[in-house]
Amino acid sequence: MDKSDFQAYEDEIQALEEEIRLLTEKYEVLQQESTFFSDEEIFQAIKSFQRENQGETRGHESPSDLKAQLESLETDLSFLMKFTGFQFTSHSKKTVEKTTNRTVQKHTLSGKCHFLPFHLEFQLLEMQNNEKVSAVVSDLSIKMESREDSDVSKFVSSIEEHADLLKFFRSLSTYAEWHEHRRRTFLHFKAKYPDIVTLPEGLLGDFIILRNPKVSGFELMIVWKIHLDAEGTTTPVLDLLTKVPEKVLEQRMTSVESIPGSFRSALGLFGIEAAIENLIKVLGSEK
Repeated sequence: MDKSDFQAYEDEIQALEEEIRLLTEKYEVLQQESTFFSDEEIFQAIKSFQRENQGETRGHESPSDLKAQLESLETDLSFLMKFTGFQFTSHSKKTVEKTTNRTVQKHTLSGKCHFLPFHLEFQLLEMQNNEKVSAVVSDLSIKMESREDSDVSKFVSSIEEHADLLKFFRSLSTYAEWHEHRRRTFLHFKAKYPDIVTLPEGLLGDFIILRNPKVSGFELMIVWKIHLDAEGTTTPVLDLLTKVPEKVLEQRMTSVESIPGSFRSALGLFGIEAAIENLIKVLGSEK
């Protein structure tokens, strides 16, 4: 190999090093930006990157290997979203401070858990001491549509005060799962007993009305509240209210008054779905 060949390789190496430097600078600039990117945009960018780099992976993994890895990651992401109910729709971070062993970044994160949307803003301090890296969350701000609920508002205020992101995600997951369970339960009974079950506030309401078409004016209201305390504990609370015409009340005062208590007992013995099912069947049998 003569001198000209060595020079050609050196020129190519220098060109590659310059390209790497430019790409690194571009990457760091993009990391500093606060622009939101959706999941679809991110996946499109990855696929575009794959197309541009096909045939240029000498000494690296083949395009088929990279595609398999991407598909595996997408499958894992889909599983996690189904398992936890979380779907993150946008994320951005901006470096506020950076030294040799200290980095402060501002994060903005939006998403939803089942159908409950949320928006977070917080700072993350990362400190490196020898081989150990520690992270501290501060300046946490949470926005939720359901914060109008006093229980949710107290919970969010407590989370913001202690900047406890882990508790927020864990508690929100359980809280949202109960809302989703209530929605599916209401949908099930509405579809199964359309002549008896009505949903005045829709599937996202917290009560259903039961009416017997053969007994005018007689209604049972099942109220299903979902409480969330400041510690993040979710508790479903169900009760039964009655609306009875005067004539029916005079004739069957004792039996009518016992309905709410019987319903609460059935909840403890059989569970929510079975208690509602039995109540509907008894109501439907009345003439």
